[in-house]
Amino acid sequence: MSPADGDGRAPADMVQLPGGSFVMGSNDHYPEERPARKVRVGAFAIDRHAVTNRQFARFVEATGHLTLAERPVDPADYPGADPALLVPASVVFVPPPGRVDLGNLHNWWQYLPGADWRHPRGPGSSLEGLEDHPVVQVGYEDALAYAHWAGKDLPTEAEWEYAAWGGREGSEFAWGDELVPDGRYMANTWQGEFPWDNQVLDGYAWTAPVGSFPPNGYGLYDMIGNVWEWTSDWYQTHDRLPGKACCTLENPRGGSREDSVDARAAGPQIPRRVMKGGSHVCAPNYCRRYRPAARMAQPIDTATCHVGFRCVVRQEPGDAQ
Repeated sequence: MSPADGDGRAPADMVQLPGGSFVMGSNDHYPEERPARKVRVGAFAIDRHAVTNRQFARFVEATGHLTLAERPVDPADYPGADPALLVPASVVFVPPPGRVDLGNLHNWWQYLPGADWRHPRGPGSSLEGLEDHPVVQVGYEDALAYAHWAGKDLPTEAEWEYAAWGGREGSEFAWGDELVPDGRYMANTWQGEFPWDNQVLDGYAWTAPVGSFPPNGYGLYDMIGNVWEWTSDWYQTHDRLPGKACCTLENPRGGSREDSVDARAAGPQIPRRVMKGGSHVCAPNYCRRYRPAARMAQPIDTATCHVGFRCVVRQEPGDAQ
């Protein structure tokens, strides 16, 4: 069934989706995507593209919202931390000059004071020319605040994945089984050897303006690549909590706040939400997560230069079909 847009229910710049059941996840790729299972989502409308810097600026101007990356850090939340790190800051991708150990994220991610949504690549950067690029350097609470201001919400993981498939199932990518069909780049990802050799064959070394690549079958842009997108689900691996009803046809939602914490991580135990879609730094040699089924955990206290979001409006029970 194709989604109906323009029926009076979907706000401007959104696409109305009918909902239904689909196969979520994958048994063929990363372990956290398993198991593939049938789930059901209700009808909802979803933003045609990720929230842009232009849109987020209107929200900030109207509300005075100060984002996570712009606020001082409470030392009580990070006992024993270096005081020099407890300043407004965010995470920025800084490519190394050559090959590095791919097991150490600090070889390309840096925590930079002064990096925030207005300065997405660090304190010397700006939004000039990036007005129609997706907003980045926003934490989960920032994305949720925008969504509520706009009269919307953030999608669940199941809603997001259903929308990303665009009505297609059974292929590796949202557009088929080839990453670059007939030489056509379908999403903003990394070409070359990550993290140092970005060949920019798709035309963009960083983010691209929303809508720069072909839409999926539902008319949605950049569900894959460009920026990862926040979802409202707490992160967990779906097969690690035996006996709990999770991610089934009746209950497609994720885990709980306490289950989302990575107990193996050193330092403060920070809850994590699911992010979806991959980004412009996903590469074949490192992160093949430019697929609808792919997922990653993102700490809710962390904003980065490659994570943004889009919003949904759910159809209330009793609304006309």
